[in-house]
Amino acid sequence: MNYQQTIDYLYNVAPLFQNIGQGAYKEGLSNTIALDNHFGNPHRHYLTIHVAGTNGKGSCSHTLAAILQSAGYKVGLYTSPHLVDFRERIRVNGKMISKRKVIDFVKNERPFFEPLHPSFFELVTALAFKHFAEEGVDIAVVEVGLGGRLDCTNIITPLVSVITNISYDHMQMLGDTLDKIAAEKAGIIKRGIPVVVGETVQETRPVFLNKAEEMEAPITLAEETREVIDAQPCKSGGIDYVTQHFGTVHGELSGLYQIKNTNTILCALRQLLALHNEDGSPVLRISDKAIAKGFAQVSRLTGLMGRWQTINQRPLTVCDAGHNIGGFQYIAQQLHQVECRQMRIVFGMVSDKDISAVLSVLPKTATYYFCTASVKRALDSEILRQRAAAFGLQGQSYGGVANAYQAALEASSPDDFIYVGGSCFVVADLLSFLGEKRAKK
Repeated sequence: MNYQQTIDYLYNVAPLFQNIGQGAYKEGLSNTIALDNHFGNPHRHYLTIHVAGTNGKGSCSHTLAAILQSAGYKVGLYTSPHLVDFRERIRVNGKMISKRKVIDFVKNERPFFEPLHPSFFELVTALAFKHFAEEGVDIAVVEVGLGGRLDCTNIITPLVSVITNISYDHMQMLGDTLDKIAAEKAGIIKRGIPVVVGETVQETRPVFLNKAEEMEAPITLAEETREVIDAQPCKSGGIDYVTQHFGTVHGELSGLYQIKNTNTILCALRQLLALHNEDGSPVLRISDKAIAKGFAQVSRLTGLMGRWQTINQRPLTVCDAGHNIGGFQYIAQQLHQVECRQMRIVFGMVSDKDISAVLSVLPKTATYYFCTASVKRALDSEILRQRAAAFGLQGQSYGGVANAYQAALEASSPDDFIYVGGSCFVVADLLSFLGEKRAKK
């Protein structure tokens, strides 16, 4: 099999969550443990940081990886989903796993894993952990796929666990209340391992405190630990931060939700820097200079895309992978602050999200270009248009993301503003389309 055939095989032999949703979720760790044992427990050969949460875990994971790279460490980064290329999920110092490595993994290991009937994520996690060991990484930043307690990444024992926040998402699998969802996320808290929680609400706070006490895990509530003293968005992009312990830092990522992410990241760094070996030496050495570089160059260092990402200047065009009400409470706030002649929003969602909650916060003065992402879970653009109309959002349905984006672009003047989002899969389709256009030039 060539690379494309191998990827098609992985998508077809193992259920892929982005296509079929709940049917791809396999509860329990038996397959993960079998795969891990088969490969000689590769995750035990390097240090790890574990990152869970409903929103922000991708930005936090990439930024932590960028900081560690800047400090001179060889860093593995495991995230999901990918936007353009499957290999985005598995990186070492920002470099994606090679196509040959993916091909050989499937070719050589099929006789072992096919009888297990693993999920897509179980297989890819095994590939990632194996790759990191073979590459000799010093440390890996591992993003939870779904939930935490039964997520297949939860076999690691990290230096620090990070839980960014809890919002209503994936309720079919994780529970229909915030405290139930929090209990699943809190499952990554390990005995004696420091945990940083970015945000809590009344329902989730006691869940985290009780779990940390049960596991004798030191807990930091980032919202009560003011590492970010001041944050000022820059006209040229990004956010300037005045911090409690790390001086002034420029964050490359522009979304308003990054302010809370940054506070969480800095709290996690404080915990990492407090760790010492038995001989009293620090486990990690991370300078303020490395921290500043990681924040300022996270996209270049790690390949991060789709976080309030500018893809065009005139008209100013931004895409963002936010996809639920927890993310859109910040995105909508930022959209309302944009100054432009006319705002145009290219918008699509998947069918298993709380669509009404998101539609209720979007700006009513914008012109909407409703679209359908190229995954089976995507909500039909015409159905989305009809539902949006009930919230006073006016526009037309255009089918595919590329059609909607081109229609918005053609209707725009240089002083307009275009936002593309609603789902990470909408952003994925947009970036793929733009990549194909560039390749043809």
